Parts: sequence; C-alpha cells; structure tokens
Amino acid sequence: MSPPAQSRSRRNPAAASGVAFQRQMIFWLAALVVFILVLWLLSEILMPFVAGAAIAYLLTPLTGRIERLGVNRLVAALLIITLVVMGFVLLILLVAPVLGGQLLSFIEKIPGYVTKLQSLISDPSRPWVQKLLGAGLNTDKTITDMVTQGAGWLTTFLKSLWSGGRALVSLFSLIVVTPVVAFYLIYDWHRMICTVDGWIPLHQRVTVRQLAREIDAAIAGFVRGQSAVCLILGSFYAVALTLSGLNFGLLIGLISGLITFIPYVGSMTGLILALGVAVAQFWPEYSSILMVLGIFLAGQFLEGSLLAPKLVGESVGLHPVWLIFALLAFGYLFGFVGLLVAVPLAATIGVLARFALRRYLESSLYTGGKSG
Repeated sequence: MSPPAQSRSRRNPAAASGVAFQRQMIFWLAALVVFILVLWLLSEILMPFVAGAAIAYLLTPLTGRIERLGVNRLVAALLIITLVVMGFVLLILLVAPVLGGQLLSFIEKIPGYVTKLQSLISDPSRPWVQKLLGAGLNTDKTITDMVTQGAGWLTTFLKSLWSGGRALVSLFSLIVVTPVVAFYLIYDWHRMICTVDGWIPLHQRVTVRQLAREIDAAIAGFVRGQSAVCLILGSFYAVALTLSGLNFGLLIGLISGLITFIPYVGSMTGLILALGVAVAQFWPEYSSILMVLGIFLAGQFLEGSLLAPKLVGESVGLHPVWLIFALLAFGYLFGFVGLLVAVPLAATIGVLARFALRRYLESSLYTGGKSG
C-alpha cells in the first residue's frame, strides 16, 4: 500500500476495514470456485477419499477420548477403523440379503398397491374421498401420472448419481481404500490441523480461526447429531413397523429413518410410503392403519421433542430449504461425492455468508461513510 493510502487508512479505519473485507471475500470466493472445479474434474476418483474424510471427521472425537484414557493414538485409530470395517461387513452379510429381497418384492408389488389404492379412492361408496381430492378428479389418470412422473424423477436422479460416481461405486474402493484413508486421516488429524493453521496469515488468524470454529460447529452439530437421529429413528421405525405386521416393514422403516436426514421431506416421504402400503394391505382394518400412523406420530414426537434438541441443537444455522437445495443440487451435479460434501459445503457457505453480511453491515458501503 502506498504512503498516501496508508495515511488515508489511518485517518479512516472504515476504509481500511472495507478494503480488508473485499480482499477476504475475493480470497474465499476464489477458494470456493477452485474447490468446486476440482470436485467436478476429479469426481470420478474422489469417492473413497471423501468417504474416508467423512468417517475420519465423525470418529476423530471418539479417538481423542480413547487417547485420553492412555491408549496410543495409533492403536486407538487402528482399533476404531477395525471395528467400523467389521461392523460394516457384518451389516452387509446379515442385513443386505434381507433388504435386497424385500426391495425386489416391493418393486414387484408396487403396481398392485397402486391399483388397489386407485380402486379405493374411486369407490362411489366413499364420496368423501372424491370431495377431499376434488370434484371431477380423474383418479386413474391422476394417480397414474403421479406415479409415472415420480418414477421418472427418481430414475433421472439415480442416473445422475450413477453417472457422477460410476467409476467409484466400486466395492473394492469403498471397502479397501476408504478405511485406509480414514485411518491415516484420524491418526494425523491434529497434525494436519496444526499445519493448516500455520499457513494462515498472522493478521487474519483470529478471524479465520473463529470462522473455522463456526463451520465446525455447524457441520458437527448437524452431521453427527442428525446421523444419530437417523440411526435411532430408523431402528425404531424398522422394529415397530415389522411388529405391526406391515409388509416390508424393515425396508420401509430403515428408509424412513435414513431419509430423515433431509428435513421435513424425509419424514413426510416415509409417512406417505408407509401409509400407502398400510392402506393397500390392511383396508378396511382401520386399527392396523392407525397403528402405522401412530408409529410415525410417535417417531416425529420423539425426534422433535427429544432427539433433535439434544443431538442436533438449535445453533447449527442450516436452514432446511438451503440444506434440501444443497443435497439435490450437489447430488445431481457430482453424484455420490456431491451428496457426501453437500452438508459441509452448505454449512461452510452459510457461515461465510453470515460473516460477509456482518462485515458489510460494518462497512462504509452500508453506513454511507466517506472513504476519503
């Protein structure tokens, strides 16, 4: 900076703050563009590395706790990764065949379920259904169109996931490479953080550290907390729906718990899916249908009043609409890799956007102060 500029900056701190703000914004925007470009160019080889980084991020706190008990970090990391791999393999061997069989059977029975629901809705003995859906509704055509459009959207979305990660949806890369990546990242996590921290310019270190803490709080609060919520709800729905006698209760329950990761959309999708199968299976036994409805109401009460406040918290700062958009957009553009990085990127962009807004409100551009 030239001497006259330095003199003006000393006389007008707001001008200096505005210049620093512009430089920070340019740097972060450039870093974001470079990251997205690298993600796009290398998306076909990043799956095991992104998955390993996600596992390392989730399990690093647990490794730290074991280390504080006096266990060497290398041993702790190796023990945790070994348990994760064994659990994953055991899950595949025990659950995957059952879920695969239920999924194939469910797909085969979808046309029959849709046909039965159509006949129930169009039955003239239940005119209240027609009033609820609207007068003059062509039920057969409407439901058929809805099923066709929904299947087409789902097929397109799954194709985008496959095309974005087709070279990576490999059992070898996920089972062999991912645990190795996760192990080394867990073992070197603190060393890597210290190294990156040393690269930060001294005059920006306080600001960047504060932003990093906010980003970490947002990611950890949602990913770790919501993952626990999905696991608990999926287990609850799977057991409860199976005991209620619902066909494909295990499959529907696990899917309902898994897609709870998407706020509101996930829970509503699971509820509609379960009720549709329940009506097609149990009608006219209202008690069984109401039991399925009660299971989901109990799950939503459990999530809203206990699990989400305790495990996720209110300080995450991820708006549901922004999160849904990020999951769909990154999943469509980058496939499975995009789904894995959607939440961290959404949290990071949200923190940086709030930081930029705070700096803007403090700058002369907003207050109207003169820079000269």
